[in-house]
Amino acid sequence: MHDARDDDRLLAAFIAGDDEGMGALNQKMGVKIVEASAERVVATMPVEGNTQPYGLLHGGASVVLAESLGSLGSAIHAHPDRISVGVDINATHHRAATGGLVTGVATPLHLGRSMTSYEVVITDEQDRRVCTCRITCALLPKARD
Repeated sequence: MHDARDDDRLLAAFIAGDDEGMGALNQKMGVKIVEASAERVVATMPVEGNTQPYGLLHGGASVVLAESLGSLGSAIHAHPDRISVGVDINATHHRAATGGLVTGVATPLHLGRSMTSYEVVITDEQDRRVCTCRITCALLPKARD
């Protein structure tokens, strides 16, 4: 049986950047939450370990970072009565990143009752835009215990 208190605990752990709340994929990719609110979510991710065969940041890694940030912002906005479920994401890759950390910043485009949309800008250590993503999440009623 699902316990709504587990949702609260996991959301708090994710916001805090605790391993339990990060999820296995975010842990493997080295995503670190720096700031989290419905109005702004910031995280870093290393390029190393998240590259494609040419040694460049994998485009899919950028999308994982963006989905994590947009989903977290949506979950914070939806809490405590609703849950956030991703329904659409797109990405434009502007330039390659070859090392160091990239930083993702998610800001809301729309914070509604049934849907949210975020723009996520990913930059390299020289503050150059690497990728721009847009993620939309549906906000669903939380299951009743």
